Amino acid sequence: MSLFGLGSRNQKTFRPKKNAPSGSKGEQLRKHIDATLGSGNLREAVRLPPGEDLHEWLAINTVDFFNQVNILYGTLTEFCTSSSCPTMSAGPKYEYRWADGVNIKKPIEVSAPKYVDYLMNWIETQLDDESIFPQKLGAPFPPNFQDVVKTIFKRLFRVYAHIYHSHFQKIVSLKEEAHLNTCFKHFVLYTWEFRLIDKAELAPLYELVESILHL
Repeated sequence: MSLFGLGSRNQKTFRPKKNAPSGSKGEQLRKHIDATLGSGNLREAVRLPPGEDLHEWLAINTVDFFNQVNILYGTLTEFCTSSSCPTMSAGPKYEYRWADGVNIKKPIEVSAPKYVDYLMNWIETQLDDESIFPQKLGAPFPPNFQDVVKTIFKRLFRVYAHIYHSHFQKIVSLKEEAHLNTCFKHFVLYTWEFRLIDKAELAPLYELVESILHL
């Protein structure tokens, strides 16, 4: 079983798993990720490999983190419902409203499962848009690529924040807390390495983030 593998009982993804760009460079980066993750050294695993393109590294990891959150949330879909989670919250202080700037321009209050549904649809649209995430390696990335990536990671963090605040006891009962904690540690180390999430956005889980980063 890989470091981020779940037992067959919970191999239920909220969305079909996305594949990273194909081609020899993509395969090389994939092998590098697998090798460094296999070593168990997450701090080393997140670093840009020497001589590699930052945008390609961001792209392939964005797909990976999308898939990780997808699998994690997929284990909770029967527990995270519109009745149990009528708002997308992270504790009593933080509530997230949805807007994508295109179909929904003014932020709206929705249940947690609806928010995650909107989010995963929106991320899939970004990942499938070859003008943003080129499928052919070597194809140019757009000037706003890092801004898109930052928005994706900021919103994926909100799913982690909701899971920890609203569903951690269920994760414990499913014996998945070690998997959740490892995934989140990897996520935090990666986003911190490339400054992808503003510090203020981390507030709902800041104590946990601090413990991971040893701030």
